[in-house]
Formats: sequence, C-alpha cells, structure tokens
Amino acid sequence: MKQNKLTEIMTYQELYDHSIQSPEKFWSEQANAIKWFKKPTTILSKDQNEYPLWFADGELNACYLALDKHIEEGFGDNVAIIYDSPVTQTVKKYTYNEVKTEVAKLAGGMLSLGLKKGNTAVIYMPMIPQAAFAMLACARIGVIHSVVFGGFAPHELAIRIDDCKPKIVITASSGIEIDRLIAYKPLVDEAIELAAHKPKKVIILNRKLGARIPFKKYDVDYDALVYGSEEVPCVPVEATHPLYILYTSGTTGKPKGIVRDTGGYTTALKYSMEHIYGAKPDEVFWAASDVGWVVGHSYIVYGPLLNRNTTIIFEGKPIRTPDASTFWRVIEEHKVNVMFTAPTAIRAIKKEDPNGDFIKKYDLSSLKTQFLAGERCDVATLEWYQAHIPVPAIDHWWQTESGWPMIANMMGVEFLPIKPGSAGKAVTGYNIQIFNEEGEELAANEEGYVVIKLPLPPGTMMDLWNENARFKEGYLEKFPGYYFSGDGGFKDEDGYIFITGRVDDVINVAGHRLSTAEMEEIVSSHHSVAECAVIGINDELKGQVPLALVVNKFGESIEHFQLQHEVVQLVREQIGAVASLRDVVIVPRLPKTRSGKILRKLLRSIADGTDFQIPSTIDDEAIIDEVRSEFKNAKIGSFR
Repeated sequence: MKQNKLTEIMTYQELYDHSIQSPEKFWSEQANAIKWFKKPTTILSKDQNEYPLWFADGELNACYLALDKHIEEGFGDNVAIIYDSPVTQTVKKYTYNEVKTEVAKLAGGMLSLGLKKGNTAVIYMPMIPQAAFAMLACARIGVIHSVVFGGFAPHELAIRIDDCKPKIVITASSGIEIDRLIAYKPLVDEAIELAAHKPKKVIILNRKLGARIPFKKYDVDYDALVYGSEEVPCVPVEATHPLYILYTSGTTGKPKGIVRDTGGYTTALKYSMEHIYGAKPDEVFWAASDVGWVVGHSYIVYGPLLNRNTTIIFEGKPIRTPDASTFWRVIEEHKVNVMFTAPTAIRAIKKEDPNGDFIKKYDLSSLKTQFLAGERCDVATLEWYQAHIPVPAIDHWWQTESGWPMIANMMGVEFLPIKPGSAGKAVTGYNIQIFNEEGEELAANEEGYVVIKLPLPPGTMMDLWNENARFKEGYLEKFPGYYFSGDGGFKDEDGYIFITGRVDDVINVAGHRLSTAEMEEIVSSHHSVAECAVIGINDELKGQVPLALVVNKFGESIEHFQLQHEVVQLVREQIGAVASLRDVVIVPRLPKTRSGKILRKLLRSIADGTDFQIPSTIDDEAIIDEVRSEFKNAKIGSFR
C-alpha cells in the first residue's frame, strides 16, 4: 500500500504536516514518480496574481505518461480500458497498445486538419472509448480539449464554443439515455448555428445505431480520418501548458472555464491514485461518472491510466440498465478493486432494492474500497451501503476547480475512523481552514466559510479561460492569501471536516453543479413571468433539485399547469434535462429585503422545513405565511 520511502515511515498526520510545512520539498519528491522529458528545477513559483505555479520549467506530455511510458516498460498488452455498455449490450477491452494506436492515428488526423499545439477542440460525446481517445489525442499534440457533457442543450454548447473558440468539434452520431436514442449531430449543428465562432471541422463518429446524421460541409468521418492517418509521436509541452478547459456553473449564469495545467495535474493525479485511493498498478479502477465532468477527466481517463490501472468506461445508469443490479454485475465481471460514484447512484439503487437482494447474487470479493463524492453523502445512504457491502465506504470532497480530492480518508496512507456526515480530513497539500465573514479562523464545530491557504498544491486550477479578473474576484479577493471554495462547513475537535453546502447561488443536482442565476434568466424570459426566483431544495434521491417561484405579470391569467409545462420546457431546451426542474410555484409576491433583494435562503429554509430567523431587513413578514401556504398547496419539499 505504501509506495515510496517517504510514506513508509509516515502516518497520515506526519505526511500531512510535511506537505504543509515544506510544500516545495514534498511536491518535488512526488514529481519524481512521473517521467519528465525535461525535469523541473523550479518547483514552486508565482504568476502575475501571486498565485502558485508548479514545475514551471519542466516539460512532459500527459498522453505519453498515460500510454507510451507503460508500453516502453513492457506493459503494452495489459488491459487499459474496458468499455461496458449495458444500453448497447457491448463489452470490449482495449490494451495499452491498442489504445495508443487509436490515439496516435487520431492525433495524426487532427494534425492533417491543421490543428497544432495551443489550439482548442471541443469534445461532445457519450460514454464511449472514443471520448477518451479524443481527449488523449488532443493531449498528445498539445491541443487543449474542452469536453462538454453530452446532456447539455445546443444553447449551452454554443456558449462554450464561443468562449473557447475551438478549431474542431469531435462528436458522435448519438448517445443513449437508458432506452432512448439521442441524436447528437443535429444538436451540434444547431449549436454551431447559434454560436458566433464557427469551428472549421466537425469530426463525427457514426455509431450506426439509427440516429439521424444531417451532413454539413464541415463534417469529417471519424473512422475514415483514423484509418487514413499515420501515428504521430507525443509533443513535449511545458508543465504550465493547459491540458484542458472544463466549464462549471457560476453565480452569474455564465459558465466558468476552469483551466488545468499539465505538470501539476499529472503529478497530483499519480499521487492521489496511490495515496488517496490506495490503487496499485494493474488493479481495476472504476469511476462511474461521465467524461463531461471533472471526475471523468481525473478518474476515468487520466488518473487510472497514469497509474497503469485498468479503467472502466460505463455507458449506462445504476438502475434500469437493466435493473438495480448493474453496478454489482460490473464489479463481479471485471473484478473491480476500487470504485468511485456519487451518493445519488447509491440512493437510486437503495430505492429500487432496499433490502439489498440483488447484491447477494454477485461475488464482490474483488472490491476493496468504495469512494463517494460529487455531493454530500447523507448518513442514511452511508449506513445502507455499509450494512450491505463489507468494504469501507469513503466519502470525500473536491471541486472542478481543485481537479482532485481536497478532503478524504487517505486509504493509501492510513485508514482513519469514518465519521458519518464528514468527508474526512484535509488531504496532504491542502491547508483548509474555516473562516467567519471577517476572515478570522473559527473554533471547532463553528460553521463558516471553507477556505484554503495559498499556495494550493499542484493540479488545482490555473485560471479561468480569458477571464482573469473574474478568477481573482471569485476565488482570491474575498480572503486575501486564501482560496475561497464557495462552500460552508465546520471542523470538529479531531480535525474532521463537514461540508454543509454552497454559500452562493449554485446548486448540486445529483453531483452536477448548476447555476440558479442562469435558470432564473430563462424562467424570466417567459412572456407571463414578471419576476422569479430559482432555489435549490433538498431531494431524497438527487440531493438537491431546483424549484422555480414565479410572479405573473399583472393581468395574465395563464393556467398553472400550462405555465409549469412551458417553463420546464424552456429550461430543458436551453440547459438540458440535467437541470431537473420539475416544480414551478406561482406566488403573489417574493420575500425581499427593504432594498429589494430576494431572500433566497429564507425560501430554501421554508421549503426544506428547517429552522430560520426572520431577517430584520425583510420588507413584510406576512409574506412568510403566504409562501408557506403556496408550498403546502403545491406539496413542495417538506410539505409533501
């Protein structure tokens, strides 16, 4: 379990203290675990914002570390990727040699289309091996990829195209949502029509599943491109060269393009695979997520392959593909050693199979550890899992911005006692503190803002794509010298950290971060809506779901059912089904302060049935009973 001389003699606390007291020495030691084309001599420096830069003068290539290095060391015939697709009833295994051939030829094809180091490419694909091939092919030639989740609507895709200005888009003919075919190509064409920036080419993989593929002049057939191209070698890039841009929801409604470096990220991922997840080379690692999210980037594609683990690309759902046994079938069939999923998935399985009857039908003896993240894991879900599966269930916490875990039980170092409701202790390199509004550190068990003292460790965000001012304002200026996470929480007397949720207007729906501000813009565009508020309320299955409260324009007499249907459709069309907006409540007015600010936190507390204090700045207290009455009539939240 313990991988080098440093960790052989250190407990978690000793290792953590070393990482905080001597960050340059600590991360210099960890950088030795990856193979550099040019080894860095500058370990830690600063950019123009006094923000940390790691390994600035080093050179490497992420695709080389994920594929070529292992082949050179004699592991080319080991299985790199298992593609398991219950929706198409397909299982296919790819060795490192086979993946490298596919990736190197696709990279050659991209070069032939005029791409070069520093260009950007958008990848809009379902959970198929070619999504990983496309990411690795970009990394191979220094092209910066931006993967967009396949469930996002054309409007959302167009926003991202306009922001990162890709030279190409790589897509597939379709994705499958349980039993429904979703044609991707028309969505991509519509997004390009909406976008001001026009990509030169669209590379399309025809899955031959029957989806409509309208032909455009910019189209290039994926298979023909790969077949007709030569394999190309890896291009050395600077450690600070962006590997990818990944968009995440922001409070303004406009998504933020998180920029990830190459050297710090690969160092951190290699370290995390061994020390957090306790995964040994050649073991099978399964992150049941999507490549469109940060979990997919870090722990479906780059992390496992860097560590020479077999990774699983799963095209399905925890239920209905075909039933609540699918996770256990995959674990048994592929001998999964370490698994990672969102608590939502476990809650969905628990709902379908409360007594764990499906679990008893499968041999899960290969499984060592189950990790949970993406949203807060409630105690009931953790206890259900522990009651039915005799392996540690480890909650942990991180963000798109961090790229790898910030709070965890570091299973590759020391298995600490589990405290239900806590994500664990601070991961090595992260000096996490709890502040009050004035920037003072709070005592144990006092709730406040979760902040991290600079420098952040390697692998965390470098900047926001073309939005440095927004980066500084959103993350660095609230508490100078600290990274502001946007989450609230507290530490107990043992140093365990409990995350209580976002302190801004971003909600977490089944592990997907969504902006309520963006939803409000869409809801308010409806011709009958005078004003609105969208809040996140507790949901037993998804953690949180959005709720829209609307005030109709004077004189409008639209039926509630019709308005709800039209608003839900508007959000679905412009954000996608992932938004999960179902409930729209018409209210006579919204609770506001005397200065006109909508009291969203008060609305959340009423819906969730939690205690609250009436703000002294409220315009009219009578509105609380009005809202409560409307929630009761509509059976919203705790009034169900």
